[in-house]
Amino acid sequence: MKLQFLCQIVLQIAGLIYATVKYEDKNLFSDTPQVLYSLPFHGEWYVCSGGVTEDTSHSWDILPQRYAYDFFIADDEGSSFCGDRKDLSSYYCYGKEVLAPADGIVISVKDSFPDCRIMDHGQTDPDTPDIGGNRIILQHSPSEYSALCHLMPQSVTVQPGQRVKRGDVIARCGNSGNTTEPHIHFQLQNTKHFYSCAGVPIPFTNIERRVHKKYAVMDSRPFPEKEQTMENYLHRGLLVKNAETDPNIKAL
Repeated sequence: MKLQFLCQIVLQIAGLIYATVKYEDKNLFSDTPQVLYSLPFHGEWYVCSGGVTEDTSHSWDILPQRYAYDFFIADDEGSSFCGDRKDLSSYYCYGKEVLAPADGIVISVKDSFPDCRIMDHGQTDPDTPDIGGNRIILQHSPSEYSALCHLMPQSVTVQPGQRVKRGDVIARCGNSGNTTEPHIHFQLQNTKHFYSCAGVPIPFTNIERRVHKKYAVMDSRPFPEKEQTMENYLHRGLLVKNAETDPNIKAL
């Protein structure tokens, strides 16, 4: 098990170094997207991490995750759970359906990693064997691949080569991978390779958004007000959902 863990770490680091060297000087934000994306969930979720500027980026210096977003469900007081903090079932988003964000083809699936433990003081589980955990990679255009990560073990409902439609249920939200609590990690990338790709900004369509009234309690960073004018993109601090008028998203 330790050897497998070390091999995974080496492969992940090598991929990230490759991506940094190959894509660091390329402005991927200037590329015209071929697809507009829906949110990969039903209902209203909180954007706890992500944006399209260096100040708001999920991880600006980690190129695959530069334009990624993390989402969880938060109540009116800004909490993501009710009950025992270390019990995964206490989290509002745990086990919720994960949806295909656009029409596409399933490229790869990982579904065998266990959920990680909730640790003290906001650390990640040191026994995590893979940063992304259980995940699905979908191809939406020749250079646009979405990755949906931290899925619940054995919850993936699709297979490589399968075609999916926007809004199809493809898995459930879990806590596998490099995560401090259950959430959905959603990134768009320019190749099918999770660790050696470059992240691409995600343009959304038919999204309703509002600022969470407890943002100041939930996050110590300044609210990213200058990004509010970027209509098709999101940033941390927002409550977001697919518009009910969007005919492409199946109702619950």
